[in-house]
Amino acid sequence: MDEATKEELRAIEGDEKEIEDRFYKELEFGTGGLRGVMGAGSNRMNRYTIRKATQGLANYIKKQGTENQGVVIAFDSRNHSQEFAQDTALCLAGNGIPAYVFPSLRPTPMLSFAVRQLGCTAGIVITASHNPKEYNGYKVYWEDGAQITPPRDAEIIAEVNAVTDFAQARTLTKEEALTKNLYRVIGEEVDDAYIEAVKSLAIHPEMIKEQAAKLKIVYTPLHGTGNIWVRRILKELGFKNVYVVEQQEVPDGNFPTVSYPNPEDPRAFALALELAEGGGADLVLATDPDADRLGVYVRNSETGTYESFTGNMTGTILLDYILSQKKEEGTLPENGAVVTTVVSGKMSVPLAKEYGVTRIETLTGFKYIGEQIKHFEENHSHQFVFGYEESYGCLEGTFARDQDA
Repeated sequence: MDEATKEELRAIEGDEKEIEDRFYKELEFGTGGLRGVMGAGSNRMNRYTIRKATQGLANYIKKQGTENQGVVIAFDSRNHSQEFAQDTALCLAGNGIPAYVFPSLRPTPMLSFAVRQLGCTAGIVITASHNPKEYNGYKVYWEDGAQITPPRDAEIIAEVNAVTDFAQARTLTKEEALTKNLYRVIGEEVDDAYIEAVKSLAIHPEMIKEQAAKLKIVYTPLHGTGNIWVRRILKELGFKNVYVVEQQEVPDGNFPTVSYPNPEDPRAFALALELAEGGGADLVLATDPDADRLGVYVRNSETGTYESFTGNMTGTILLDYILSQKKEEGTLPENGAVVTTVVSGKMSVPLAKEYGVTRIETLTGFKYIGEQIKHFEENHSHQFVFGYEESYGCLEGTFARDQDA
């Protein structure tokens, strides 16, 4: 046991309630992976529970016979995320599975993209999305770039549960893993390929370059992973008047300016709206810590006030724009499909009918939208056009298979 963990446990000596809460059960590996409060104990997110989960996943991958394809690992700005990513990589290496590791924090959709781009068997992202600062998580993706779904999730859970002792987790030092070529740092070429893929989604790039200078945008990454990538994409598309909330620009796992780093929460927009009002911005954007969700405020030109969009509103507006413009250009596929979830708004129903595309409804969770894209490809039944759900997540294109701010 490492010294930091020993010190943390010494600090709670005699506190029976705290000891019980930390050790009365093991942190459950569920259908979405791990998520919990960070700290020492079997019921906490820490390097030991991370290694145990990774050992179970490694056992599953080896039974599939796909270990040589390797696993991609990304991490967000939360406290200990990089450390947990390192432990994950070295445990995979200890099992003879190559680990492709991003050199610094990356948004979750870039992990989804990298799994496909590098041809890996799986991907892992260390993130707790928009949860409070005390939390962290461990999400598993499969070779198609989407989060695991039934029955694979249950099969992986069974393998994780079969690891009954933390000591069963095999690991290497970083030096050993590098020597054996089992620890591989991902180069900038993957970042560049992702950026180009996102930019290729622009329907009228020439119009953007002509009109972009007229639009003032305020953006906040809420101390998360979105800052570099959102700004780079906007800049390369031609949006020059982008103003970032300075107090929330630097990645910080303590999220010091917000109690809840969630763009669904209006309080997370307080500093961004203050900056927008001072500069007369037209559009205010916020991404959550792993940059897979997008919150939006728009300036009302008549009143000068800022009005928020719900996830359903954003999804519906984007859907209408994409369908109408593709129809006008003649690029809307005859077998096009729109995918949404059962709990999302129903405006997609008349829009799908108007533009002659199929609308498909899935279970709650964006992983089922990603799964649907795979079904389309396997069955050659439809071409995916757009997907969204009410919780501020949407996706255009198929190069990533998870919601992408």
